[in-house]
Amino acid sequence: MTDPRSAVVIGGANVDLKARSSEPLRMRSSNPGHTTISPGGVARNVAENIARLGSTVHLVAAVGRDALGDRLLADTAAAGVRVDHVVRGDRATGTYVAVLDSNGEMTVAVADMTATDSMRPVDLQGLSTLIANAGLLLLDANLHAELLSHLIEMGHRAGVPTALDPVSQPKARPLAAVLHQNRPLFMLTPNLGELEVITSRGIEDDTALVAAASALHQMGVQHVWVRLGARGSLLSTLDGHAMLPAVPAAVVDVTGAGDSMLGAFAHRFLQGASLVDAARAGHAAAALTVASELTVRTDLTPELIDATLEAAGLPEPTWRSS
Repeated sequence: MTDPRSAVVIGGANVDLKARSSEPLRMRSSNPGHTTISPGGVARNVAENIARLGSTVHLVAAVGRDALGDRLLADTAAAGVRVDHVVRGDRATGTYVAVLDSNGEMTVAVADMTATDSMRPVDLQGLSTLIANAGLLLLDANLHAELLSHLIEMGHRAGVPTALDPVSQPKARPLAAVLHQNRPLFMLTPNLGELEVITSRGIEDDTALVAAASALHQMGVQHVWVRLGARGSLLSTLDGHAMLPAVPAAVVDVTGAGDSMLGAFAHRFLQGASLVDAARAGHAAAALTVASELTVRTDLTPELIDATLEAAGLPEPTWRSS
C-alpha cells in the first residue's frame, strides 16, 4: 500500500565507538578521556532521526550475524525504525571509530564498512514495491557505485524523489560517474569538501560555490544542498539559490550533525513542507545534535525543532537567480 509520507533509507549501518579527550589532544600519545559505544552509520542515523520525528521509515542495510549486529538492530527498532529489510550476512557488522578533541571536534575517524561495501543489486531484490510506495528514497555513498546507480534508476522509474548523501570525500569520488542527466537525482547533500571532490573544482568563495552547484545541475541533480558548517548552507535549485543561516549552538560533539540535518529535512519534506522550510528544520536539528553528546538525540521532536527555530529568530533567506 502506498504511503507517501514514508521514507526508505538505504546505506550504512554500523556501531560507533567514540573517544573524547578531556584535555587538548597530544598526538602520538595516550590521552585521558572517555569512550562511548552506540548504534551508528549515516543511513541508520538518518532513519532514526526520521523515526523520532514521527515519520514512517524503512532501513535497508547490511549487518553481520554477530552480537554487534544483534544490538544494532535491537536499538534501531526500539527507536521506531522498521528493520525488516536489513540484510544479515557473513561479514562482520561495520564499526566507526572516532577521536574527538576536548572541544568535541572530530580529529580523525576510521570506518570499517566492509559489509556495506559488499552489497550489490542482487542482494536487494524485492525492493521495487517498497521504494515505489514511498514518498522519499534516501541513499548514502557508503554503497558501491554500481548499487547507487541501480537504486537511483529505481527511484527515477518509480517517480520517487531520491536524495543522496556523499558521506565523506573518499566516498564522494565515484559519484561524478553515478550522476547522469538521463537519470535525474532529486537532491544531493554534500559538504564543501565533498562538493569540491565531486565537481573537481577548488571553491574559494561564494561565486565558485554557486558555480559548483550549477555544475551538479548540469549533471542531472535538481536540488543541491551544500552544508557549510557554522556558516549555514547553500540551497541551489534549477531556478535559483539562497544562503540559509545556521542555528547557533554550543558545540559538545559534532558527530551526527549532518545525519540529523538530513533526517529532519526528510521528515518535514514528507509532511509537505517547502524545501526551504525543510532545510531550516534540518539546521535546527543539527544545532540540537551538536549541543548533545548523543549522535542521535533521543528527545528530538517536531515541537523541539519548532521551538529552536523560534528562539533563533533567523531571517528569511533571499533567493537569487542562478
